[in-house]
Formats: sequence, structure tokens, C-alpha cells
Amino acid sequence: MREASSITIRRARREDVAAIVGMLADDPLGSARERIEDPLPQSYYDAFARVERDPNLQLVVAVDGEDAVVGCLQLAVLPGISSQGSSRGLLEDVRVATHCRSRGIGEQLVQWAVAEARAQGCMLVELLTHHTRIDAQRFYERLGFARSHVGMTLRF
Repeated sequence: MREASSITIRRARREDVAAIVGMLADDPLGSARERIEDPLPQSYYDAFARVERDPNLQLVVAVDGEDAVVGCLQLAVLPGISSQGSSRGLLEDVRVATHCRSRGIGEQLVQWAVAEARAQGCMLVELLTHHTRIDAQRFYERLGFARSHVGMTLRF
């Protein structure tokens, strides 16, 4: 059994944006769509401000004992009419820093998000992962997620 790291999960702050973008860019898919520059493009900070203002969104980070950002995820609570008017949680951008993987941080983040979604009255939690992310798919299945949808994308 893996030893879970001692982390704290808290709402992301503006000063965390660079670390979050770094984790988003740290794989073949992310490196093609993110822009790692110094300074970061303003678009990342504008997006952070929009997320921060939206009461249905929570962008959180996992920090270690030295307050270094080692993971992140975004939880969206989507109110809806279907399923008798129930809300659903949607997980996005689950990432763990490369040097901290396989320590249970991702599992702690996802468990936090599931508990938070449940506390907010969600009837289910969904997530999307790219079809090429085989390891991520195994990770989510180990946590109890089941394949249930066929995803489609329309890019602009």
C-alpha cells in the first residue's frame, strides 16, 4: 500500500496560478495547449478571476508542509433539471506535480472533491479524461469511477 502524503487542500490563490499552469503543461497534451512564459499571459489570471467569482466553481490546490503547490483540481457544481432536478459535480484539471506522483495526493484530491460535491447536494460526480491518458483512466477506475459516456469535442 502506498503511503499518502501529508497535504492540505485549500482554495487556489492568485499566486498559485503559475504552479497550476506548470502542472497543466507537464504532459504531451498540456504542453501543446498551455503557454509557459515569464510572466504568464494575462489570460490565465483573467480566467482565475472568473473562476474565483463563480459560486459553482472551486479551484483548489494541494500544498505540502512548506506550502508548495503539489496538486490541483477544479470542481464545478452544475445545477440541472434532469435527474429530478439534481446537481452534478464535474471534475476538471486534476493534476499532481511530477515529483510528487504515486504518493496518494491525486487520490486525496479526488476524495476531497467527491465529498465536497456530496456535501453540496450533487447526485453524482463526473469527469472527462482524454482517451490517450490510459494511466489516468486506470487511476479513476481504481477510485470507483465507471466508463459511462462517449465524449465529443467541437473546437473553435
